[in-house]
Amino acid sequence: MNMEQARRRIEEISDLNAFICLTDETEGEPVIAVKDLIDVRGVPTTGGGIILPKTPARRDAHVVALARAAGFGIVGKTNLHEWAYGASSANPHYGVVRNPRDPSRSAGGSSSGSAAAVAAGACDWAMGTDTAGSIRIPASLCGVVGFKPTNGIVSTQGVIPLARSLDTVGALAPDVATAARAVDVMSGGALSARPSPSKLRYRIGVPSGWVQGLDAATEAAWSSVSAGLPLVEFPSREQMFEVAETISRWEATDFHRTWLASSPMSYGRYVRQRLLAGLEITRVDYAAACRERAKIRASVGRAMDRWDALLLPATAWVAPTIDVAEDVREPMVRFTRPFNLSGQPVFSLPAPVSGLPVGIQVIGRFGQDSRLVAVARHLEASWGKPAREIQG
Repeated sequence: MNMEQARRRIEEISDLNAFICLTDETEGEPVIAVKDLIDVRGVPTTGGGIILPKTPARRDAHVVALARAAGFGIVGKTNLHEWAYGASSANPHYGVVRNPRDPSRSAGGSSSGSAAAVAAGACDWAMGTDTAGSIRIPASLCGVVGFKPTNGIVSTQGVIPLARSLDTVGALAPDVATAARAVDVMSGGALSARPSPSKLRYRIGVPSGWVQGLDAATEAAWSSVSAGLPLVEFPSREQMFEVAETISRWEATDFHRTWLASSPMSYGRYVRQRLLAGLEITRVDYAAACRERAKIRASVGRAMDRWDALLLPATAWVAPTIDVAEDVREPMVRFTRPFNLSGQPVFSLPAPVSGLPVGIQVIGRFGQDSRLVAVARHLEASWGKPAREIQG
């Protein structure tokens, strides 16, 4: 895809609200889109909010600079859930991002526009961020590949934080190979520096006691891809979720504390309520959660010792309709949030289904991103790539 083709497609899908602004760039291939938390020189960074001045960024975020050095062109900045603090595609300032698979439904969040742009063929791949599932959730709902790498291998310099210790920059793409190449570039070669193993068989399991509360479509897809896989003893999903929630709420509110006091009405109702609720988390609560995180990470490492990857649904439900999307946050983040706490690399792959997309998480060992890429490519090939109609 070249810039002219990308801009033409963006115009055709303008009703999806996938983009906040476009650049004036005319060169560079492949063409990528960038979540509007990430600085791109020459255009403002909004964070999906209205508090920041509309002054163009003077320099690129580190990940964008690396992408430019690799020859990629930046076509525009994608829409997102306000300040990345939500799992739906609602944004009171820039409009709801509609799902290209069914425009009456949510694209998921918070990297909503990035997923929608990829799914609608408006770019070759897109940058996103993931703090509780913000790459994997929209990837799942829009039927594309999402790759959250190991926490820390991709720089967050020049990226507006949500929760600094949980934030991870990653990629949304049409396939595993493209997502892996994107993360390799953004990490400065961290994936290609390690040889990918070539195996005919991989040791893949399912965390015991984790999967429950799926809707009918997700249950059918999950049953198909997980049939016969062994159960793996793993730390409690509920405990991991709760600890991650405490850390996220404290760090998010701490970042926004000054604006929350001086300009509370500049936030949409949903995000304002969540930030105010974060004031209930004390520094003592936060410190205790950080200590618990260290223990959980050690337990996760031991649990993963014999396994190349684990499988889980990405979301418990398929894409909800836009009118209820903000009310169904927990089914969206139920299976994703724990792996921001553990810091493990995770793919969301489209399951081999017809109808609305269902995403399946492929979870690797901490720091073993190249190995996970090999597993994800194996699964992608074995599942096939079902054709889906793109609307818009």
